[in-house]
Amino acid sequence: MALRIIFMGTPEFSVATLKALHAAGHEIVAAYSQPPRPGGRRGLDLQPSPVQKAAEELQIEVRHPLNFKGEEDRAAFRALNADVAVVVAYGLLLPEAILTGTRYGCYNGHASLLPRWRGAAPIQRAIMAGDRETGMMVMKMDKGLDTGPVALTRRVEIAPDMTAGELHDVLSVVGADAMVEAMAKLEAGALTTMPQSDDGVLYAAKIDKAETRVDFARPAAEVHNHIRGLSPFPGAWTELPIGGKLERVKLQTSTTGEGRGAPGDVLDDELLVACADGAVRLTRLQKAGGKPLDVADFVRGTPIPRGTVIA
Repeated sequence: MALRIIFMGTPEFSVATLKALHAAGHEIVAAYSQPPRPGGRRGLDLQPSPVQKAAEELQIEVRHPLNFKGEEDRAAFRALNADVAVVVAYGLLLPEAILTGTRYGCYNGHASLLPRWRGAAPIQRAIMAGDRETGMMVMKMDKGLDTGPVALTRRVEIAPDMTAGELHDVLSVVGADAMVEAMAKLEAGALTTMPQSDDGVLYAAKIDKAETRVDFARPAAEVHNHIRGLSPFPGAWTELPIGGKLERVKLQTSTTGEGRGAPGDVLDDELLVACADGAVRLTRLQKAGGKPLDVADFVRGTPIPRGTVIA
């Protein structure tokens, strides 16, 4: 027998899990997602979320309440008579009435090795902190912020130059597979959970725009982790002297390099930049309104010669 599942998710990260559960033969009775937001080239058209688009393609009913404070929305959720709710990056805190509104409760696919990196930005924070490993966890949700007991864990190595975007894509697929396994065990009555440890708790705060500027006065490893942890979104940036004025440039990728100098000194003609300890080579950059370019193509059109100082 298939489970009756309510799916709750919003961004592209969630889509793989929705499709995998559907392909596994479960009945997705409704998909909850954040409401359409302004977007498009002019920012005027309302754009449905990736989950809404995927659900509509699968002919699944889509709902997007602003919250669950009203009894009408809570009653509509319960009326679906679902066995379980699966939550992957939905974007709303769920009240007790929703957490207990299905037969088996709500299970969340979370992109970290809990209790490390509870919260909104676990992928970015893991890379920015220089973690060498992360993973996906299937957790039974409770009223806390990512504090519920864990049902299943999948570990993923973080390669030295891996960006948040690359890790995002890996974890999306890993998480989908993990959730399908968890739901199969739940259906068979064989899914068990284990409480999270009280040790090692860290919170992955939402990325603030104020922390996206690169500070070359930090050690090279930290600068490198900062750049790749914010790539491709929201993007780490610096200002480069272009055409006689400073222009903001996003730094998409980098790698650590050999070299010494005062922080911000450009050490060669291919953007090896000195840091407090060692240096980073900027390997992919993007001007405002332009395409991302590998460093060789970037400096061919916009030379940043040795001896330039980046503040």
